[in-house]
Amino acid sequence: MENIILYDKNTEQILQSLKAEATSELNNILNWWATRMIDTNNGGFYGRIDGKGKLHPLADKSVILNTRILWTFSAAAKLYPEQTTWRNLADRAFDYLLHYFWDRKEGGVFWMLDCYGIPSQDKKQIYAQAFTIYALSAYYELTHNREALEKAKETFWLMEQYSHDQIRGGYFEAFSRNWNTINDLRLSDKDANEAKTMNTHLHVLEAYTSLYRIMPTAEVHQALHSLILLFLEKFIDLETNHLHLFFDENWQLRSDEISFGHDIECSWLLCEAAEILQNDNLLYDVQKKAIAIAGRTLAEGIDQDHGIFNTTKDFNKDWWPQAEAVVGFLNAWKISQQAYFLNTAINSWHFIQEYLLDIKNGEWFWAWNADGKPDTWNDKAGPWKCPYHNSRTCMEMIKRLES
Repeated sequence: MENIILYDKNTEQILQSLKAEATSELNNILNWWATRMIDTNNGGFYGRIDGKGKLHPLADKSVILNTRILWTFSAAAKLYPEQTTWRNLADRAFDYLLHYFWDRKEGGVFWMLDCYGIPSQDKKQIYAQAFTIYALSAYYELTHNREALEKAKETFWLMEQYSHDQIRGGYFEAFSRNWNTINDLRLSDKDANEAKTMNTHLHVLEAYTSLYRIMPTAEVHQALHSLILLFLEKFIDLETNHLHLFFDENWQLRSDEISFGHDIECSWLLCEAAEILQNDNLLYDVQKKAIAIAGRTLAEGIDQDHGIFNTTKDFNKDWWPQAEAVVGFLNAWKISQQAYFLNTAINSWHFIQEYLLDIKNGEWFWAWNADGKPDTWNDKAGPWKCPYHNSRTCMEMIKRLES
């Protein structure tokens, strides 16, 4: 695939073409989920469709899948109010979240339910509480439903009460159902069992940014401001501009792995957070760092086919880093006006179109593997394969290319 060279005379035409492609793909993604994942027997949405396209109607239901569905259809319905089906699916996801995932006794959301809506894993993973805030905030923006706002507010205070480290800063990773400490803190088998992780903090940042949009209180402002500083001071390596992934409770670094997808995702989410706080000095520092992160990702993380590697040790190209690369490089271009960032964003989008779109069966493959084949082993839809990264990329492209 050739690198795209842009000239002033055709830049606008290229950008409008990208916007049209993103609009079309957003419709493709959401229509796939709308027609395949609604659980008409037990409510809500099915828990899994495997990489071969087979539905598993008795699979457990993940709170991450449900909240990401809620966020996706809420954000899409707000962008396109005429899409009543998307609004209806946002309502469905909201109702299921509150009736089944919400812990009426202890507060917060359960990690996993069985297919009938009974908790199968009742731990309180802070990553999940953050996605609950993120989803409820988007749903409130769409509907102005007071219960959505109240539950988002309650989740915020639960996180601040139990997870926030008042002495050393940051947020502890996970708790039992009644908010006591537990031994196994991991999000998944791939993660290190450490007290503080970049991944969870990144999505707390994302959630608090959305919460501040609907609830601009002093408390949320302070929490969001502190998170931004935490990324600048703890998570982003000052020399390499990569993100550190795992820490113990005292902020001792416990890993040396580099995740290119998280790097580029962080670059634009930090900018979004700083923008909403309307602090010019902070925004300047964050934008400068975002350009540095994007530049490092471009220099080290992009393969010759324009796909972004998962990590320095994993040369597969999962769907979500490709999606985040498009937005991250578009963001770096908007800030810096450097054409090579726009070229990279376009090439990332073309990589997705060529290698990740499942033309036959719909949605995106989990990955384009290092052996040059699409990944049909991992899920098409499941606890970690949701319509969030890819649909959000489409919506960000539409909004950012509007002007």
